[in-house]
Formats: sequence, structure tokens, C-alpha cells
Amino acid sequence: MPDKRILLPMLAALMGVGFLSLMDAFMKGAALAAGAYSAAVFRSAIAAVLITPVWLGRGGQWPQRDVLRLHMLRGTVSAFMALSFFYALTKLPIAEAIAISFIAPLIALYLAAILLGEEIRREAIAASVLGFAGSLIIVGSRLGAAEYDTETLKGLAALLFSATLYAWNFIIIRKQALVSSPMEATTFHSGVGCVILLLAAPWFLTIPALPVFTDIAAASVLTICGSMVLTWAYARAQAQILVPMEYTGFLWAGLFGWLFFQETITFTALIGTALIVVGCWIAARPGPALAKTEQTAI
Repeated sequence: MPDKRILLPMLAALMGVGFLSLMDAFMKGAALAAGAYSAAVFRSAIAAVLITPVWLGRGGQWPQRDVLRLHMLRGTVSAFMALSFFYALTKLPIAEAIAISFIAPLIALYLAAILLGEEIRREAIAASVLGFAGSLIIVGSRLGAAEYDTETLKGLAALLFSATLYAWNFIIIRKQALVSSPMEATTFHSGVGCVILLLAAPWFLTIPALPVFTDIAAASVLTICGSMVLTWAYARAQAQILVPMEYTGFLWAGLFGWLFFQETITFTALIGTALIVVGCWIAARPGPALAKTEQTAI
């Protein structure tokens, strides 16, 4: 049976991944219509405008220097992570992009050991390997049939860069979640990211058409929801337990593809799903040295 102390954080992480997967779908259309840079800027700006009054209304105060430094770091990393990922989506099919981005949790497991001092359990390694194998099974035929050209290579390079930053982002979230509320972390995540991206506005920013703003606004709301839920989850469970939940992103993509584009689920997708679910179940099993988190402290 999964440890009850980490079951809720895992479910929260699952929900957060779902929010962000749906956000990716909206942002792909916006990036194709208005450019990845402009779509990313307006997504962060709208999210900041929506969340800042809520944070202030609930008594939000300027954070201490050490906490502010974490906010600045996460906002900067997330800004370039999102920009490079949205750019990759304009060059690659979304299924391939999601598949390749799954290397991020693998990187994050070992970054957690280096930067957070977490002991990597055998179960966590096995869960990641199973999840990654399941993802490869699901998209293997697509990757094998892809025709690579210069534009595709640009997309691949951007995606690998984004995946590396995404792995680092996991670790920052873990540190941030222990010293900041989800509301505060989400507010600075959007605000700092917007400011960082705006530095290049004189050269790259364009104003999207009104229909595109609808997609960007929806993506902004989903960004807020996903960020808050993930911050809550990472305050209550180790990174190595939660990162395998990232593999469910492809399952969410399959669901949204079926709902909005009538895409079918293949037999290989079912096999891959089974491996991903098994991997998540293994990760949820209690280890011999579960780190003390905010929830266990309470």
C-alpha cells in the first residue's frame, strides 16, 4: 500500500501535471500564431496580473532576502525553460516533444541527490526507468518515423535545453516549497518570469490577435493552478517520489487529444500506460529513510 503521508502529494502532483499538460496544448496554438516569445511573455504577464492581487489580498508580504533569491532563481530558470519548450513545440510534433522532455525527471533524481542531499532509493530508480520505458513504448513509432531537417534539429536542441532547466526547476521548487507558501511562490514565479522575458521585448515582442489572447489567458490560468498545486505537493514529499508523476503527462496529452482532436488510444499506448502506472506505484511505497517534510513535521 502507498504511504498515506505521500498519497495526497502524489495525487496533487498528478493534478498539477494535468493542468500544465492542458496549458501546453493552448500554448502550442498560441506560439504558432504569435511566436513562442510573445506567447510566453503574455502568458507570464496575464498570470502575474491574476495572481498578485489575490496574494496581496491574503496578506502577502515582501519575502526575506534568502527566500527572494529562490524566487528570483526559479522565475529566471522557468522563463527560459518555458520559452525554449514553446519554441520546440513550433518545430516538433507535440507527442515527440513530450516524449523527449521525459528525460527531465531522470536528471532531477540525481540533481536531488547532489543539491538536496536526498538518498536515492532503488525503488525511485526503478520507478523512473519503468516510466521512461513506458513513454518510449508509447511514442517509439512516432520517433522512428520522424523526418529530421534543420528546423527539427533546432527544435530538438531547444527541447533538450528546456528539459535540463526543467530538471533544475524540480529542485528549486523543492527548496522553495519549504520556505514559501504556494500563493507567494506562484506570484513570484509568474512575475519574475515576465520581467526576465520582457528584457528582450524591444527586439522580439509582437501583439497577438484577439483570438490568440483567449488561448494565452487560458494557459495563464492553468499555469497558476499547476504551479500552486505542484508547490503544495513538493512541500510534502521528496522530489524522487514525485518526479515519476511527470510521466503521466503523456497520458494527459492522450486524453486531451481524444477529447479535442478525436485521437485514438493504441495498444502500445496501453502497454506504456501500464508501465507508467507501475512506476508511480513503486515510487509511492515507503522507503527506509523518508525525509522529514512539512507534513510530517506538523
